[in-house]
Amino acid sequence: MKFEIFQSDNNEKYYFRLKAKNGQVILSSQGYSGKSGCKNGIESVRKNSAMDERFERKESANGKFHFNLLAANKQIVGSSQMYASKSGMEKGIESVKTNAQEATIEDLTAAE
Repeated sequence: MKFEIFQSDNNEKYYFRLKAKNGQVILSSQGYSGKSGCKNGIESVRKNSAMDERFERKESANGKFHFNLLAANKQIVGSSQMYASKSGMEKGIESVKTNAQEATIEDLTAAE
């Protein structure tokens, strides 16, 4: 598993995504104005993903499932994709819990 840091062409903000070995994105961040904030977000994922109570499980109006990972202050650190089933969502949560601490970081932006 790996975190990828990238920059949006639209708003020039920095984002991270946590990708599984199969290339599927499991968790995505909000935009950060600087790369250091983005790296802090990754550290927050590593710290908070060990605690089940930090995962906010949601069901959307169309019956799909997704989750948010929250920091201690209840701010959203990362959001998942949509899952067709509750069990799929739970597998996604388990994957983040199991792999986020050891995931490598790949910086796809130009060096600053």
